[in-house]
Amino acid sequence: MNKPALRRPGHPGHPGFTLIECLIVLAVVAILAGLTVPGLRSPAGRMARLDAVQALMRVQSEQESLRALSGLYTDDLRQLRGVQPTSPQGRYTLSLAIQGPDAYRAVALAVGQQQADRDCKAITLDVTLGFATRGPTPACWGP
Repeated sequence: MNKPALRRPGHPGHPGFTLIECLIVLAVVAILAGLTVPGLRSPAGRMARLDAVQALMRVQSEQESLRALSGLYTDDLRQLRGVQPTSPQGRYTLSLAIQGPDAYRAVALAVGQQQADRDCKAITLDVTLGFATRGPTPACWGP
């Protein structure tokens, strides 16, 4: 026995989806993708910040070693043993500035794709007499 073809009410002789129905489905998929993709990128961006944190912690360690030997901090990265002008993964460039006889500021500035991390383009470490203040926000320093 032959089964009759499925027909949709209001669309005699045209089984399947209409163009409008397909466009509505595509619009819903696009909206959902737009909501989820930034959420997926965010953890990766936060993890990439650890590259800057690692570099800044190395700077702090070497600055304290230098200060223990000479009594002074430096604004020259070349004087700090094992510190490079870029972070280990190359996502940030480092700079130092003396803020007084017993203080300095180290900055890790995002380069390349990491510049898309709007909240933490510049991660800072202000140190006075060995006491550090991390900036610009605590979120920049942890995943």
